[in-house]
Amino acid sequence: MNNLNEPRENWNILPNHRDGEGDGSKWNYALLVPLLGLAAFRWIWSRESQKEIEQERSACKNTIEATEKELKLKYQDIIIQNRKSLARCELEQEKLKSKVQSYHEALSAQSRHLVEERRQLEQERKVLEEKKHSVQNSGAAGALYQDLMEKEGLWETQARALIKTYENSLVKRQNLFCSYFIPRHERFDLERAMRSQAAANPIAKELGIERGLRDIFDHETHCANIQNNDPRKNGRLLWIYISLWELRAELQKFKKVGKTLLVKPVN
Repeated sequence: MNNLNEPRENWNILPNHRDGEGDGSKWNYALLVPLLGLAAFRWIWSRESQKEIEQERSACKNTIEATEKELKLKYQDIIIQNRKSLARCELEQEKLKSKVQSYHEALSAQSRHLVEERRQLEQERKVLEEKKHSVQNSGAAGALYQDLMEKEGLWETQARALIKTYENSLVKRQNLFCSYFIPRHERFDLERAMRSQAAANPIAKELGIERGLRDIFDHETHCANIQNNDPRKNGRLLWIYISLWELRAELQKFKKVGKTLLVKPVN
């Protein structure tokens, strides 16, 4: 640089010196070229850097927008799927409620029917008991009645033994129904075996056991609490049917005796 405060000879760079008369020209070019090169380099570098920054910024912006769009579409799809699932679950729940309600109504109606049938059978038994006492006090007819009662008593014993067998099988079946761990096919196998036996046994046919089993398998769903260890506490409808079969066995005995007395003459 020129120091204007010190205008001494050869101290400042004098641009007007020619033909070696001064060194001002050399100093000017020696300093100017690097400065221009540095300025040009910085300008080019700044421009290229700015382009790269803008490109990266644009690429990041596009990536962010694409990601946001993709996430938004996925979010909307998830919401739609969740709404569909919720609607389907609500519909299934309503169907199950309706089905359970119909089962409860059918079970209540069946229970009322069985209670009424049991009441009628109790009345018939009382009438037959009265006839029994009157026949027992009538001499030869009384002796015949006793013989017939002993004979039909054997039939009643067989019927009660059969009912006891079905009682044990029904308790086992209900225990399988209430279990969370035993496979369902075991219960289905037991039910099929019980139905086939009832269809083939003549005593079971007289007592109507097959129809009762079908009712029990379709509507018996009661289970005791999860801490229950007594399998006989499971079920409600099955115990009504067992009592009904026992009552029918006793009533059938009296009906058989009465029918025989009507067709067999007394000497």
